[in-house]
Amino acid sequence: MLSSLPASALDVERLSPADADTLHAVLTALEPSINAKKLDGSANLLTWDELYAPLTPEQRAFLDAFRALKAETLGATSHYFGEPETAPDLAPVGSQQVLKDGVAVPLDPQHLPREVFDAYQAMTAAMARDVGRKLLVESGYRSPAYQLYVFLQYLPKHGYSVRETNRFVALPGFSEHGAPQRQAIDFINEQGINGEDHPEEFEALPEYEWLTQHAREYGFYLSYPRDNPWDTSFEPWHWHYHRNTESPRTGQ
Repeated sequence: MLSSLPASALDVERLSPADADTLHAVLTALEPSINAKKLDGSANLLTWDELYAPLTPEQRAFLDAFRALKAETLGATSHYFGEPETAPDLAPVGSQQVLKDGVAVPLDPQHLPREVFDAYQAMTAAMARDVGRKLLVESGYRSPAYQLYVFLQYLPKHGYSVRETNRFVALPGFSEHGAPQRQAIDFINEQGINGEDHPEEFEALPEYEWLTQHAREYGFYLSYPRDNPWDTSFEPWHWHYHRNTESPRTGQ
């Protein structure tokens, strides 16, 4: 049940100072439980009950206001995929790390629907054969509750503007990360380049060039190319899976 703070109370152009303070209080309250779940590998499977548990009634009302937003009124958004009541059959991606400045940095544990995981493994094996490199999964499946947490985390980076943040991070139900029928993967290369702040860095990678030529053979498609019709930012690292009938290339 939604609380007494309606979505219309949020200034989507820029949160009020009071709402910005509430946002930081929410993120502070959630940090211990989210960090614990990252350690045990379950953060991206977060349930609504788990998200709300550490919060005060006022903070829960704040989250309810975001859940009540009509994303189609915010401009940049993709399709509404819905919120699955239960997580799909997921496979853990396994231990991953990137090498930054000669130091191995572990990535947060990730999960993918099993069919998507199998396709990802086949695709990256072919990429490794061709260019001697592979891409890792920086973000795979996200539950609706975790998607909202990610959205809230990004608000300060985008000037506390709900509308601007929505160009980069979807609200729950609108994200391909939470849509097993169109599952998204955010890729990162083995040197830690993900393109988030500088898309051109990821776009210049041999790994990206390989994706543009061969990803569809494995069922993966670029979700947000340049000048996309949703006014969503160009995301060369963000690809979604769609089952197809093309046969992947055999070993070379």
